[in-house]
Amino acid sequence: MAKKKIYKIGDYPGLTGWTVFFFAYLYMPMIVLVVYSFNESRRAQIWKGFSLDWYVKAFSNDDIQSAALNSLIVAVIATVFATVISTLAALALARGRQFRGQAAVTGLISLPLVVPEIATAVATLSFFAVIGFKLGLVSIIIAHTVFCIPFAFLPIRARLQGMDDAYEQAASDLYANDWQTFRYVTLPLMMPGVVAGAMLAFIISIDDFIITLMVSGAGSTTLPLYIYGMIRQGITPEVNVISTVMLVLSIIFITVYWFVSKKAEETG
Repeated sequence: MAKKKIYKIGDYPGLTGWTVFFFAYLYMPMIVLVVYSFNESRRAQIWKGFSLDWYVKAFSNDDIQSAALNSLIVAVIATVFATVISTLAALALARGRQFRGQAAVTGLISLPLVVPEIATAVATLSFFAVIGFKLGLVSIIIAHTVFCIPFAFLPIRARLQGMDDAYEQAASDLYANDWQTFRYVTLPLMMPGVVAGAMLAFIISIDDFIITLMVSGAGSTTLPLYIYGMIRQGITPEVNVISTVMLVLSIIFITVYWFVSKKAEETG
Protein backbone atom coordinates (compact mmCIF):
# COMPACT_ATOMS: atom_id res chain seq x y z
CA MET A 1 0.00 0.00 0.00
CA ALA A 2 1.45 3.38 -1.02
CA LYS A 3 2.41 5.69 1.79
CA LYS A 4 0.28 8.79 1.94
CA LYS A 5 2.30 11.96 1.33
CA ILE A 6 2.10 14.67 3.96
CA TYR A 7 2.18 18.13 2.44
CA LYS A 8 3.89 21.04 4.19
CA ILE A 9 3.50 24.79 3.83
CA GLY A 10 6.82 24.99 1.97
CA ASP A 11 5.47 22.70 -0.75
CA TYR A 12 3.26 25.55 -2.00
CA PRO A 13 5.21 28.53 -3.40
CA GLY A 14 4.22 31.81 -1.78
CA LEU A 15 2.07 30.21 0.92
CA THR A 16 4.69 30.68 3.64
CA GLY A 17 4.68 34.44 3.18
CA TRP A 18 0.90 34.63 3.27
CA THR A 19 0.83 32.47 6.39
CA VAL A 20 3.30 34.77 8.17
CA PHE A 21 1.27 37.81 7.07
CA PHE A 22 -1.95 36.22 8.32
CA PHE A 23 -0.60 35.45 11.80
CA ALA A 24 1.10 38.85 12.04
CA TYR A 25 -2.13 40.60 11.06
CA LEU A 26 -4.05 38.49 13.59
CA TYR A 27 -1.73 38.73 16.60
CA MET A 28 0.32 41.93 16.24
CA PRO A 29 -2.42 44.14 17.78
CA MET A 30 -2.48 41.82 20.81
CA ILE A 31 1.30 41.96 21.12
CA VAL A 32 1.24 45.77 20.95
CA LEU A 33 -1.50 45.80 23.60
CA VAL A 34 0.55 43.65 25.98
CA VAL A 35 3.77 45.61 25.41
CA TYR A 36 2.14 49.01 26.00
CA SER A 37 0.49 47.78 29.19
CA PHE A 38 4.01 48.07 30.68
CA ASN A 39 4.44 51.62 29.39
CA GLU A 40 5.60 54.21 31.91
CA SER A 41 3.92 57.07 30.08
CA ARG A 42 0.42 58.26 30.87
CA ARG A 43 -0.28 58.40 27.13
CA ALA A 44 -0.72 54.85 25.91
CA GLN A 45 0.60 55.55 22.40
CA ILE A 46 3.97 57.01 23.47
CA TRP A 47 6.60 54.64 24.87
CA LYS A 48 8.74 56.14 27.65
CA GLY A 49 10.08 53.04 29.39
CA PHE A 50 9.19 49.83 31.19
CA SER A 51 7.08 50.12 34.35
CA LEU A 52 4.67 48.09 36.49
CA ASP A 53 3.06 51.16 38.03
CA TRP A 54 -0.07 50.89 35.91
CA TYR A 55 -0.60 47.30 37.02
CA VAL A 56 -0.40 48.44 40.63
CA LYS A 57 -2.86 51.28 39.98
CA ALA A 58 -5.25 49.05 38.05
CA PHE A 59 -5.35 46.33 40.72
CA SER A 60 -5.83 48.91 43.48
CA ASN A 61 -8.69 50.68 41.67
CA ASP A 62 -11.96 50.09 43.55
CA ASP A 63 -14.11 50.44 40.42
CA ILE A 64 -12.03 47.86 38.56
CA GLN A 65 -12.18 45.50 41.53
CA SER A 66 -15.97 45.87 41.68
CA ALA A 67 -16.31 45.23 37.93
CA ALA A 68 -14.00 42.22 38.16
CA LEU A 69 -16.03 40.81 41.05
CA ASN A 70 -19.25 41.23 39.07
CA SER A 71 -17.68 39.47 36.09
CA LEU A 72 -16.55 36.56 38.26
CA ILE A 73 -19.94 36.24 39.96
CA VAL A 74 -21.77 36.21 36.64
CA ALA A 75 -19.30 33.86 34.94
CA VAL A 76 -19.17 31.32 37.78
CA ILE A 77 -22.93 31.11 38.32
CA ALA A 78 -23.72 31.10 34.59
CA THR A 79 -21.09 28.41 34.02
CA VAL A 80 -22.51 26.17 36.74
CA PHE A 81 -26.08 26.44 35.48
CA ALA A 82 -25.12 26.14 31.80
CA THR A 83 -22.93 23.10 32.48
CA VAL A 84 -25.60 21.32 34.52
CA ILE A 85 -28.30 21.98 31.91
CA SER A 86 -25.96 20.98 29.08
CA THR A 87 -24.98 17.77 30.85
CA LEU A 88 -28.60 16.76 31.35
CA ALA A 89 -29.43 17.62 27.72
CA ALA A 90 -26.43 15.69 26.42
CA LEU A 91 -27.34 12.65 28.53
CA ALA A 92 -30.93 12.75 27.28
CA LEU A 93 -29.88 13.01 23.64
CA ALA A 94 -26.88 10.65 23.69
CA ARG A 95 -27.99 8.05 26.24
CA GLY A 96 -31.77 8.41 26.29
CA ARG A 97 -34.31 6.74 24.03
CA GLN A 98 -34.44 7.83 20.40
CA PHE A 99 -37.41 10.03 19.57
CA ARG A 100 -38.81 11.79 16.55
CA GLY A 101 -37.29 15.23 16.09
CA GLN A 102 -34.12 14.47 18.05
CA ALA A 103 -31.93 16.02 15.36
CA ALA A 104 -34.09 19.14 15.40
CA VAL A 105 -33.70 19.45 19.18
CA THR A 106 -29.93 19.19 18.85
CA GLY A 107 -30.02 21.87 16.19
CA LEU A 108 -32.11 24.17 18.38
CA ILE A 109 -29.64 23.82 21.24
CA SER A 110 -26.76 24.71 18.91
CA LEU A 111 -28.67 27.54 17.19
CA PRO A 112 -27.26 30.40 19.35
CA LEU A 113 -23.81 29.57 17.92
CA VAL A 114 -24.85 30.76 14.46
CA VAL A 115 -27.39 33.45 15.37
CA PRO A 116 -25.80 36.93 15.46
CA GLU A 117 -25.08 37.86 19.06
CA ILE A 118 -26.72 41.27 18.66
CA ALA A 119 -29.97 39.51 17.67
CA THR A 120 -29.75 37.31 20.76
CA ALA A 121 -29.07 40.37 22.92
CA VAL A 122 -32.02 42.35 21.54
CA ALA A 123 -34.33 39.34 21.84
CA THR A 124 -33.28 38.77 25.45
CA LEU A 125 -33.78 42.44 26.33
CA SER A 126 -37.22 42.41 24.69
CA PHE A 127 -38.17 39.28 26.62
CA PHE A 128 -37.15 40.86 29.94
CA ALA A 129 -39.09 44.01 29.05
CA VAL A 130 -42.26 42.05 28.21
CA ILE A 131 -42.25 40.11 31.50
CA GLY A 132 -41.18 43.20 33.48
CA PHE A 133 -37.96 41.66 34.76
CA LYS A 134 -35.62 44.13 36.49
CA LEU A 135 -32.24 44.50 34.83
CA GLY A 136 -29.15 43.83 36.94
CA LEU A 137 -26.74 41.03 37.80
CA VAL A 138 -29.55 38.45 37.84
CA SER A 139 -30.65 39.35 34.32
CA ILE A 140 -27.04 39.12 33.10
CA ILE A 141 -26.65 35.70 34.75
CA ILE A 142 -29.84 34.41 33.10
CA ALA A 143 -28.82 35.76 29.69
CA HIS A 144 -25.29 34.37 29.98
CA THR A 145 -26.58 30.98 31.09
CA VAL A 146 -28.80 30.68 28.02
CA PHE A 147 -26.05 31.93 25.72
CA CYS A 148 -23.38 29.61 27.18
CA ILE A 149 -25.47 26.40 27.03
CA PRO A 150 -24.49 25.45 23.44
CA PHE A 151 -20.81 26.13 24.15
CA ALA A 152 -20.91 23.74 27.10
CA PHE A 153 -23.23 21.27 25.37
CA LEU A 154 -21.06 20.47 22.35
CA PRO A 155 -17.94 19.18 24.20
CA ILE A 156 -20.09 17.17 26.63
CA ARG A 157 -22.17 15.59 23.88
CA ALA A 158 -19.06 14.85 21.83
CA ARG A 159 -17.52 13.11 24.85
CA LEU A 160 -20.65 11.01 25.40
CA GLN A 161 -20.83 10.01 21.74
CA GLY A 162 -17.18 8.96 21.83
CA MET A 163 -17.61 6.81 24.95
CA ASP A 164 -18.00 3.06 24.69
CA ASP A 165 -21.26 2.08 26.41
CA ALA A 166 -19.83 -1.36 27.23
CA TYR A 167 -18.81 -0.10 30.67
CA GLU A 168 -22.35 1.03 31.43
CA GLN A 169 -23.74 -2.28 30.22
CA ALA A 170 -21.23 -4.10 32.43
CA ALA A 171 -22.37 -2.06 35.42
CA SER A 172 -25.98 -3.04 34.70
CA ASP A 173 -24.95 -6.68 34.42
CA LEU A 174 -23.41 -6.34 37.91
CA TYR A 175 -26.82 -5.20 39.25
CA ALA A 176 -26.01 -1.50 39.52
CA ASN A 177 -29.09 0.70 39.28
CA ASP A 178 -29.31 3.74 36.99
CA TRP A 179 -28.01 6.17 39.63
CA GLN A 180 -25.07 3.95 40.59
CA THR A 181 -24.17 3.44 36.94
CA PHE A 182 -24.25 7.18 36.32
CA ARG A 183 -22.32 8.08 39.48
CA TYR A 184 -19.55 5.49 39.30
CA VAL A 185 -19.24 4.84 35.57
CA THR A 186 -20.82 7.40 33.25
CA LEU A 187 -19.96 10.60 35.14
CA PRO A 188 -16.23 9.81 35.68
CA LEU A 189 -15.87 8.84 32.01
CA MET A 190 -17.62 11.97 30.75
CA MET A 191 -15.92 14.31 33.23
CA PRO A 192 -13.23 15.53 30.76
CA GLY A 193 -16.02 16.70 28.46
CA VAL A 194 -17.87 18.34 31.34
CA VAL A 195 -14.72 20.18 32.46
CA ALA A 196 -13.97 21.26 28.89
CA GLY A 197 -17.52 22.53 28.41
CA ALA A 198 -17.46 24.39 31.72
CA MET A 199 -14.18 26.13 30.91
CA LEU A 200 -15.42 27.15 27.48
CA ALA A 201 -18.66 28.50 28.97
CA PHE A 202 -16.73 30.41 31.64
CA ILE A 203 -14.44 32.17 29.18
CA ILE A 204 -17.36 33.01 26.87
CA SER A 205 -19.27 34.50 29.79
CA ILE A 206 -16.46 36.53 31.31
CA ASP A 207 -15.52 38.02 27.91
CA ASP A 208 -19.05 38.80 26.70
CA PHE A 209 -19.87 42.41 25.96
CA ILE A 210 -22.86 42.77 23.62
CA ILE A 211 -25.39 40.73 25.61
CA THR A 212 -24.11 42.18 28.88
CA LEU A 213 -24.48 45.71 27.56
CA MET A 214 -28.09 45.08 26.58
CA VAL A 215 -29.32 43.41 29.78
CA SER A 216 -27.22 45.14 32.46
CA GLY A 217 -28.64 47.59 34.97
CA ALA A 218 -27.35 50.03 37.53
CA GLY A 219 -24.59 48.59 39.70
CA SER A 220 -23.99 45.60 37.44
CA THR A 221 -20.96 46.79 35.49
CA THR A 222 -18.67 43.96 34.39
CA LEU A 223 -15.08 44.23 33.20
CA PRO A 224 -15.92 44.38 29.47
CA LEU A 225 -18.44 47.17 30.15
CA TYR A 226 -15.92 49.01 32.34
CA ILE A 227 -13.26 48.77 29.63
CA TYR A 228 -15.74 50.12 27.08
CA GLY A 229 -16.51 53.07 29.35
CA MET A 230 -12.79 53.83 29.80
CA ILE A 231 -12.08 53.64 26.05
CA ARG A 232 -14.77 56.23 25.33
CA GLN A 233 -12.67 58.67 27.36
CA GLY A 234 -9.44 57.72 25.60
CA ILE A 235 -7.05 54.76 25.65
CA THR A 236 -4.85 54.74 28.76
CA PRO A 237 -2.31 52.23 30.11
CA GLU A 238 -4.96 51.08 32.60
CA VAL A 239 -7.14 49.94 29.70
CA ASN A 240 -4.18 48.04 28.29
CA VAL A 241 -3.52 46.45 31.69
CA ILE A 242 -7.09 45.20 32.15
CA SER A 243 -7.25 43.98 28.54
CA THR A 244 -3.91 42.19 28.95
CA VAL A 245 -5.08 40.43 32.11
CA MET A 246 -8.28 39.29 30.41
CA LEU A 247 -6.29 38.18 27.35
CA VAL A 248 -3.91 36.11 29.48
CA LEU A 249 -6.85 34.61 31.39
CA SER A 250 -8.54 33.66 28.11
CA ILE A 251 -5.35 32.08 26.76
CA ILE A 252 -4.91 30.03 29.94
CA PHE A 253 -8.48 28.73 29.85
CA ILE A 254 -8.42 27.98 26.12
CA THR A 255 -5.09 26.16 26.51
CA VAL A 256 -6.40 24.06 29.39
CA TYR A 257 -9.59 23.42 27.40
CA TRP A 258 -7.50 22.17 24.46
CA PHE A 259 -5.45 19.81 26.63
CA VAL A 260 -8.57 18.48 28.38
CA SER A 261 -10.32 17.92 25.05
CA LYS A 262 -7.27 16.18 23.64
CA LYS A 263 -7.03 13.93 26.68
CA ALA A 264 -10.73 13.11 26.36
CA GLU A 265 -10.18 12.07 22.73
CA GLU A 266 -7.21 9.89 23.65
CA THR A 267 -9.04 8.16 26.50
CA GLY A 268 -12.30 7.87 24.59
